[in-house]
Amino acid sequence: MCAGAGPASIVLTCDELVGSLRTLTNRRTPLSRFALVKAVLGPILRLMFRPRVEGAENIPGTGPVILAGNHLTFIDSMILPLVCGSRQVFFIGKDEYVTGKGIKGRLMAWFFTGCGMIPVDRDGGRGGVAALMTGRRVLEDGHMFGIYPEGTRSPDGRLYRGRTGIARLTLMTGAPVVPFAMIGTDKIQPNGSGMPRPSRVTVRFGAPMEFSRYDGMDRDRYVLRAVTDSVMTEVMRLGGQEYVDMYATKAKAA
Repeated sequence: MCAGAGPASIVLTCDELVGSLRTLTNRRTPLSRFALVKAVLGPILRLMFRPRVEGAENIPGTGPVILAGNHLTFIDSMILPLVCGSRQVFFIGKDEYVTGKGIKGRLMAWFFTGCGMIPVDRDGGRGGVAALMTGRRVLEDGHMFGIYPEGTRSPDGRLYRGRTGIARLTLMTGAPVVPFAMIGTDKIQPNGSGMPRPSRVTVRFGAPMEFSRYDGMDRDRYVLRAVTDSVMTEVMRLGGQEYVDMYATKAKAA
């Protein structure tokens, strides 16, 4: 039993953590930073958030995949890598997450890059292009790429209009889109709050969506909008959020 453990669920989680550490020390091959982060912190995050995963079988076991979902709070990007099985998901994050000073800054950089975050300066005039090209590179290498089509966190828990970068990515690379919905993460860490509160969340994955019928049309703005809206409609169906046909950034600025 771990020191200070109480309920049975906590005891099991501590045993799971010990088992993970034994696995790490017994390995004969080098361990990736992603596997290390997941093995050490995974049991802790599962204890805090008790994620219920639905539809994980919809994630292809190999090849390029785009995971596209809603974005309720900062903690989404910590939970998503935890529930994708053995496959690592890469995603774009603000470069400020990895440029902090001191021990705290170094720990944050180690954690986020270990989870699959690729830092990009999104505040500059070319931030959107850099993010798009980064995603394309990840997919062309056969990996999974996670994206929040809303472009920012929802200011009020509703689902906002998607930006068409998601459509350009799937049409440029041919990668299928697996829609997902985070449910309950806004209760763990409401916008503006500090430390997350332990609570149960659900991550629901939908069936893969492919758009090969639009091959060669990644510059047609009507096609890009149609593809994006199709993905957002499925995200809305999975999560049950109210849909708002405007960009979240505009809602925040109002």
